[in-house]
Amino acid sequence: MQSGKQRRQGHNGKRHAGHPPELPRVATVTEVRAGVFRQPAMQTPVLVLNASYEPINICGARRALVLVLKGVARTEEEQGQMLHAAKVNVPMPSVIRLLEYRRIPHQTRALSRKNILLRDRNSCQYCDAILTAAELTLDHVIPRSRGGLSTWENLVACCHACNRKKGNQMLHELTDMRLKREPRPFSLHTSRHIMRMIGSADAAWRKYLYFEHTEPAA
Repeated sequence: MQSGKQRRQGHNGKRHAGHPPELPRVATVTEVRAGVFRQPAMQTPVLVLNASYEPINICGARRALVLVLKGVARTEEEQGQMLHAAKVNVPMPSVIRLLEYRRIPHQTRALSRKNILLRDRNSCQYCDAILTAAELTLDHVIPRSRGGLSTWENLVACCHACNRKKGNQMLHELTDMRLKREPRPFSLHTSRHIMRMIGSADAAWRKYLYFEHTEPAA
């Protein structure tokens, strides 16, 4: 009889001949809708167009796939990768277009941590380090303990090291900390600027973000 150690070695050692290696599991459409399957490809930015082809937003690839699968949007440009579902292969979108026109109010976005990080391009506004969302926090330029409010003009993305260093102090009390950019509300202009910045490296986005106005033929 095999000892417990020998049995464990048999399970953890090489596979027996004739047993193919396990293939990585692919996501199902149900898992995409439920948000179970998360990989870097699913977090890739996707440009969202209105039905009129006007760029209105950026979302993650997973959200874009949900909109396409629900019939709310259609894929205009593809990434080149495929999502393998149970009965169909779905191309990963790079640009999607809503099938029904939506009026977009010309006002600032909702004040939220996500939008502050998007406005500040995931970079610490004191040391300029570009980090992931999990590695950033929000800092009140004028600390709350000294009357600072939670507003667009008083909240900035900040790394944990700079946040600890600043503490409850005002910037004029520090000699080695300055804001890299003045915090402003997230306007429609800011949103389009960020779309162009993110899409500058993607040729599939450019024709939707930059328009050439030509005079109609006589």
